[in-house]
Amino acid sequence: MPESEKVLTFEIEPDGHTAVVKCHGRLVIGIADELYHAVKPLFPQTKVVVIDLADLTYVDSMGLGTLVRLYVSSRQDGCEFKLLHLGKQLRNVLRMTNLLSVFSQAEDHGVNIA
Repeated sequence: MPESEKVLTFEIEPDGHTAVVKCHGRLVIGIADELYHAVKPLFPQTKVVVIDLADLTYVDSMGLGTLVRLYVSSRQDGCEFKLLHLGKQLRNVLRMTNLLSVFSQAEDHGVNIA
């Protein structure tokens, strides 16, 4: 497996009351908490947080748990939490766990990220 597929990297791009978090690589055990601790502080001051998963290659159960924790935290802070560019693997996992309808998908709300 190439090194670039082993590690999660992400950039946070604030834009007014919205923040876009672009994820690359694999959201797996051992790295998922880094994403949580970087994104959670955005919720009190941001109205919408969009997680762009276009370059995410794999999500394990810990990664899924991190997305759920972020969703719950965002709701507690009155922030919208949206997923953009769900890959086939994550979409299948969300469907199997009955979470697909829980997460607002940015694509369904007219959010376009170039």
